[in-house]
Amino acid sequence: MAAALKKHTSNATAFLPMSRAEMDARGWDELDVLLITGDAYVDHPSFGAAMIGRVLEAEGLRVGIIAQPDWTKIESITGMGAPRLFVGVTAGNLDSMLSNYTAARHKRKEDVYSAGGEPGKRPNHAAVVYTQMSRRAFPGVPVVLGGMEASMRRVAHYDYWEDKLKPSIMADAKADVLVYGMGEVPVREIVKRLQAGRRDFGGIRGTALFLGAKATAAADFTDCIILPSWEELQADKTHLMRLTKVVEAQQTPHCGKRLVQMHGNRAVFQEAPEFPVDGPDLDALYELPFQRASHPSYTKPVPGFATIKDSIIVSRGCAGGCTFCGLGFHQGKFLSSRSVDSVMKEIRKLTESDTFRGTISDLGGPTANLYGAKNGHAEECKKCHRPSCLWPTICPVFGIDEKAGLDLLRGSRQQPGVKHVFVQSGIRMDVALLTPEYTKELVQNHVSGHMKVAPEHMDPGTLRRMRKPAGDFPAFMEKFFQLSEDAGKEQYLVPYFISSFPGCTEEEMGAVEKFLKKEKWNLQQVQDFIPLPMTGSAAMYVTGLDINTGAPIPVVRGAGERERQKRMMRPNPVNDVRPTGSRRNRPMSGEFCPGAQMDTVD
Repeated sequence: MAAALKKHTSNATAFLPMSRAEMDARGWDELDVLLITGDAYVDHPSFGAAMIGRVLEAEGLRVGIIAQPDWTKIESITGMGAPRLFVGVTAGNLDSMLSNYTAARHKRKEDVYSAGGEPGKRPNHAAVVYTQMSRRAFPGVPVVLGGMEASMRRVAHYDYWEDKLKPSIMADAKADVLVYGMGEVPVREIVKRLQAGRRDFGGIRGTALFLGAKATAAADFTDCIILPSWEELQADKTHLMRLTKVVEAQQTPHCGKRLVQMHGNRAVFQEAPEFPVDGPDLDALYELPFQRASHPSYTKPVPGFATIKDSIIVSRGCAGGCTFCGLGFHQGKFLSSRSVDSVMKEIRKLTESDTFRGTISDLGGPTANLYGAKNGHAEECKKCHRPSCLWPTICPVFGIDEKAGLDLLRGSRQQPGVKHVFVQSGIRMDVALLTPEYTKELVQNHVSGHMKVAPEHMDPGTLRRMRKPAGDFPAFMEKFFQLSEDAGKEQYLVPYFISSFPGCTEEEMGAVEKFLKKEKWNLQQVQDFIPLPMTGSAAMYVTGLDINTGAPIPVVRGAGERERQKRMMRPNPVNDVRPTGSRRNRPMSGEFCPGAQMDTVD
């Protein structure tokens, strides 16, 4: 794969075209692939449409992008004509409902993935809307559905904003094939088949199909796991717990089974996950000719890009298995890291940018201090269905590579033109306590003044339902402050907590309130729990059952109680915080977590 990605047949300095005029400038009379995305077009590897576009370009294909089309006008997607191979659809980097609505189900005032932060640029359930538009605009052209929204809604699921169970997204979108997870490998196989004149997409890892009635009747599902059907879920919502736990357990490319979920007389048929891209293949992905900029047609900045413009992605995958987070379902639990040489090469390229001012804002990924860590490498891993390698304890075969992290941090600081290198991605505090040299290097040389950490809660029972370790935060906090003091630096921790999590009443929330009062911390922003589709926390929210024990748990649903729990995370009014110089007396701000949308406490 790495060798193929190095063959660039189009202009490596150009953005992918967004208009007929840009096609004409390249001498193209037709596209091979058209990508439609709910985000603004930012040519950066953290934006899914850009990554897939560059991967396909490296295959010698002519790829165009339509970003945030007007979904009320079919003409908004037809300007570059029908593509020769397929239309690829994604709602963007987030589920469109999460992009459009808050935890209180109010419309958001800003969309960070739109130019100028302008809201309302994507429809609700954008993946479905764009797929249906593509069907009407380009009859006979295959439609490939992918991205976070598609991944997390590939089987029947709960939609918090509509407050109801919904069937697989394939039942509504009617795409030819759905690619779940990181799609670089599956999409290349899809292209290979289409170029060979084949329209069958069966047997491709990391994909799902919605079989017709005849195909379902003729299919052999003897080696598959049969999930609770759509009809069973409608009749008894408690089936959602089993559904979620089975899908999660099979989210392994080593021993995961194929899954089947019936919708009437039709089956959603999901292949086993694709293996993670790693080694030279992963390096090659991030060495594609990304412009690291928004498309020049935009006159206003894209806020979501501004925060990561000078950052470097160094790893993929999340081994934590937190029940509120979708990363394990999308990127997978198996980790892969770029080589230090590849990261240094990207840093040197970044320093050549006219806008670079000497500061790398982040060397990270889903979890910064898991760079170089390994799972999936041992024989035990290849038989394991645990959703987490780190909870309830760190797996004995989980490989922590402290030296790799040290080499990355030290090497990045030595690159010409680099003044500062910060690590803003979240870290695992349990792992940090096991890697003293790396943690010392991180705290003393790579903190911008504030370091974000994710204790999430202080109540042990709630933490168990989150699959988060209890007791690490106080120990890490003391270590952080001691290391900062040893370095002669005044630095602050930025903790974030989740309110209204399933099983958490005001009594459990009192543990957080007590801790914040004791430390004289004041959170300016908090994470009001949102049950994202297909996560374990959504299953607990819907069923009222503990994911670990199956016992009934209380679930906060009313706006009044949710608001009271949020207020408990501000036990110290701002005007009560004295400027004493104490690191613990400084007001703290929350940070964004992939699994639970942050909302401001007014």
